[in-house]
Amino acid sequence: MSKRQENGPVEPTKSELEILQVLWELGPATVRTVNDELQKIREINYATTLKFMQIMAEKGMLIRDESQMKHIYSVAQEEHKMKSHLLDKFVDSMYKGSASKLVLQLLGNKKNSLQELQEIKDILKKLEE
Repeated sequence: MSKRQENGPVEPTKSELEILQVLWELGPATVRTVNDELQKIREINYATTLKFMQIMAEKGMLIRDESQMKHIYSVAQEEHKMKSHLLDKFVDSMYKGSASKLVLQLLGNKKNSLQELQEIKDILKKLEE
């Protein structure tokens, strides 16, 4: 049984999260493809990306398809589920579980476009119904 199955979702490190973001965007991919995408963000060598992805597969975050010459990696958990879990944990630890305090902090910290504000109003209106 993998760590993920025993203890719930494994929390990715910052580097692991970058890899997950690439795979969520592209879908299943080789290490070379992921490394090429990461190179657009920051300097990282192939061996480092390979090692991270191997470790992530061991942790149960990635699934490795070894049926072809080049191994194909895919994400084990849907983007929405992982982000929801991480956000819940963040809100619990930083805002004592208060989503409203998080939202107020976010709205106060950055200038939102009129479109973003309208989207927020629309969401609030739906929640009230």
